[in-house]
Amino acid sequence: MTTEEVLGIFREAGAVLEGHFILTSGLRSPVFLQKARVFMHADKTEKLCRALAARIRQEVSGSIDYVVGPAVGGLIPAYETSRHLGVPAIWVEREGGVFRLRRFEIPQGARVVIVEDIVTTGLSIRETVECLRGIGVEVVAAACIIDRSAGKADVGVPLVALAEYEVPAYPADQLPPELAKIPPVKPGSRNI
Repeated sequence: MTTEEVLGIFREAGAVLEGHFILTSGLRSPVFLQKARVFMHADKTEKLCRALAARIRQEVSGSIDYVVGPAVGGLIPAYETSRHLGVPAIWVEREGGVFRLRRFEIPQGARVVIVEDIVTTGLSIRETVECLRGIGVEVVAAACIIDRSAGKADVGVPLVALAEYEVPAYPADQLPPELAKIPPVKPGSRNI
């Protein structure tokens, strides 16, 4: 699946929004990819995650024991991608602001791939890697549907992206004048 095909699915779902958005990372952007509008359609989600699973198989050598999704954004793509990889899906969630594997036990040495929806700075994946390594799990790679950084985000492990789509993102104190004129909206899930 090409980047244009992935973006086509997002456009069909009305998930490419324009305005002034506060991203989960805290950066500001004139474009927001509202993946919830894609994930509400099982057929679109299945198509994207099937393609992501195929890309993971191509780029990750060796076995995979689990797919791990960071809550909240990674839950749906992790589950659907795990279905296509034929392995269990589990997730980490925030407890006191820190990712923890609260609901599951995972054997030490298990080989996992972290699956996220969209990567901008890679912070959620880095925090998930830290959590999993802290309990003795081997994180062999991370994967995402769209890498907004176009390969620039350092997630701490190899990153497999179904699509790369670089969208401008700015610190709040460095906004271009046209963006500064628009009231910001914060649609992400970081504080959930």
